[in-house]
Amino acid sequence: MIDYIAVFITFFAVIDPIGTIPVFIAVTDKYDQKTKRRVALLATIVSAFVLLFFIVGGELLLNALSIPLPAFQISGGIVLFLFALNMIFGDSKPDEEIKLLQNSHKETAIFPLAVPSIASPGAMLAAVLLTKNSVFTVWEQMQTALVMLSVLILVYVLMILAGFIHRLVGNSGASVISRVMGLILTSVATTNILAGLAEYYKFIPS
Repeated sequence: MIDYIAVFITFFAVIDPIGTIPVFIAVTDKYDQKTKRRVALLATIVSAFVLLFFIVGGELLLNALSIPLPAFQISGGIVLFLFALNMIFGDSKPDEEIKLLQNSHKETAIFPLAVPSIASPGAMLAAVLLTKNSVFTVWEQMQTALVMLSVLILVYVLMILAGFIHRLVGNSGASVISRVMGLILTSVATTNILAGLAEYYKFIPS
């Protein structure tokens, strides 16, 4: 049997439900409340499918492609870093509005909300490591999947409440929060990259 508390804390840390709030506010700023709820639901469902895929077949896929886990962690960290930079600097208002007109709410829910914000590279990596076929039984992997889904439900609830939070802080406050969280996200991304590099060089003979 798995350690439910340890697994929950791990997924809570890598998925970061609290950190999802400013991201959700930033990418759904121009949508009405009904559309925001649709975006939240779709993003949660897509994230669940992505992470469940990595629980079921992530290890097999990486092994089939001869991709070591550290390399996956490094590349994921780079993608997350680029996304965080966009949160910090952003586009000009006209450019942002043009993009929102071009992209449907479904596309917004998938990127950048579901991936890489909720189903982050760190979350994908945790899904693989916590369900390694050589260590965990199928039943234990199912338990891990259920814990992961419970964290995603928490993410969905917080995104639904994000509208209330947005009304409290306003557009300017949401912009400040988004940029601060972007800065924090760059630190998380850099940590992933450095951890991946450290793990990768362990396998290289001196």
